[in-house]
Amino acid sequence: MKLWRRATGALKDQNSLLAISLSRQTWYRNSDLEAAIIKATNHDESYVDYRNAQRVFTWIRTSPVSLKPLIWALTTRMEKTRNWVVAIKGLMLMHGVFCCKTPAVQRIGRLPFDLSNFTDGHSKPSKMWGFNTFIRSYFSFLDQRSALFYVQQNQTEEPMVQELVKLKNLQYLLDMLLQIKPMADNMKEVLITEAMDCVIIEIFDVYSRICKGIARVLLGIYSAGKLEATMALKILQKAKVQGEDLALYFEFCRNFGVFNALEVPKVTQIPEADIKDLERIINGVPEAKSYKNVNDEDENKAIVVKEDVAIVEEKGSNSRLKTIITDKWEIFEEDVNINYQGNHETSHFIATSSAENPPNYLPIVPVYQEKEIPDFICF
Repeated sequence: MKLWRRATGALKDQNSLLAISLSRQTWYRNSDLEAAIIKATNHDESYVDYRNAQRVFTWIRTSPVSLKPLIWALTTRMEKTRNWVVAIKGLMLMHGVFCCKTPAVQRIGRLPFDLSNFTDGHSKPSKMWGFNTFIRSYFSFLDQRSALFYVQQNQTEEPMVQELVKLKNLQYLLDMLLQIKPMADNMKEVLITEAMDCVIIEIFDVYSRICKGIARVLLGIYSAGKLEATMALKILQKAKVQGEDLALYFEFCRNFGVFNALEVPKVTQIPEADIKDLERIINGVPEAKSYKNVNDEDENKAIVVKEDVAIVEEKGSNSRLKTIITDKWEIFEEDVNINYQGNHETSHFIATSSAENPPNYLPIVPVYQEKEIPDFICF
């Protein structure tokens, strides 16, 4: 039965090539390009014709005007087929076109063909449900990837907001990628393994973009507003969950035999401290006594504000020591620690002042230097 399907598939490919050779070439049809597409998406599930696939990619890189004939030929091929082999090879070819990253490719938008309800028409549904699900998931990812990349070209938000929106979209794409996997026992085919290699490479690319984006966000988020901090917190929480999902997905792919998943590095989880830092920004400034350089004995002091003078009084059974703060600087031989907090009339700061050491304000939350970014931001 399998040999019969392969023979009929080869005959269909030959008929398609014959029809192309007899067709008239127009502005939207290129017979040589169409022939390469037919050969790259042939019916043989035992191998992938990378030579003709590379010919298609070379056309796109060297001649952007070839994109319209390619889209027309591939759409015609995908809309006619009810064979899972042709469908997967067509999606892999479209995936490779996206990786060419030419300006014309970035403007494609939604895919011109629809495989969201694909069903193989040459075998029983009970045997092909895994292949059908795989093709639908693969198509959905490529369709959304193309649409999101097109939309991002026209975004005009603030740089920080735009970066956060881009990260949210990339995390959405990563979720879709993790849905692409063989779930039936009869899917240990060469073509499925080749397609999964393409998916793993795409996961590396998307996840590395997410990591680099999180690094940039963490470097600037502490000077951003509450809206940006809230968005960043959701992204970090999502990244923590996706890190766990990635570890499980890579383990599944290794057991299945996907070559590109055999040497996947361990996914480092996002530190809980980074999430708590963003929560502190959103919820407000913490108490001054939460810092280690603030003495516990400060709790025994009270602040009295009278006009332009602030007096720090020492609470004690017998002592009535006072520190008077004015706009005139006094020079002391020892540093003076001041804990000063209030609301509208007063400001929250912790300072150490002297003639040799000017005021030194502590940040609300730790600010990472670029070389000190936590390990989770990269593989």
